[in-house]
Amino acid sequence: MANPTDISLVAQVAVLGNRRAFDELVRRYQSPVRRFLLNLTLGDASLSDDLAQETFIKAWLNIGKFRALASFQTWLMRIAYNVYYDYMRSRKLTDGMDSLPEQSVEQHPTLKMDIYAALALLKPDERTCITLQLVDGYDITKIADITGMKSGTVKSHLSRGKEKMATYLKKNGYDRR
Repeated sequence: MANPTDISLVAQVAVLGNRRAFDELVRRYQSPVRRFLLNLTLGDASLSDDLAQETFIKAWLNIGKFRALASFQTWLMRIAYNVYYDYMRSRKLTDGMDSLPEQSVEQHPTLKMDIYAALALLKPDERTCITLQLVDGYDITKIADITGMKSGTVKSHLSRGKEKMATYLKKNGYDRR
């Protein structure tokens, strides 16, 4: 089998502990996981790499619990979301984390008026939904699966997040024309 399916690879890892099969899963999904976490951390590459590594460690340790109720990628992105959320909670930012500390944007002077500054204005759930839809291309059902939110809640976060970002970007010289 030249190009095994995700399910085949998962079975090899879960049943046989096949590290090569897991390496293939990492190769397939490390870019989407890192991109997702990079956007959630507003461009903090070092932090997003650390969180991605933790995501794959948790996937390795829990792969036997994968039940194929959703795709492997959805399951893995759910782990990444939980790793990010746990990180934020450990920093005691969950209650008042309407945005990451301003220094996160300041650490990247080249970003100035770009998407990270707009993302920084969003509440964490809005930022997560926006990132999953606009950057990673997931539909509302997949976003609901990844985050554990109801579809209506996802739609609300997307609507509010897009409105906040559009307002910010328009105020800073970006226009849809």
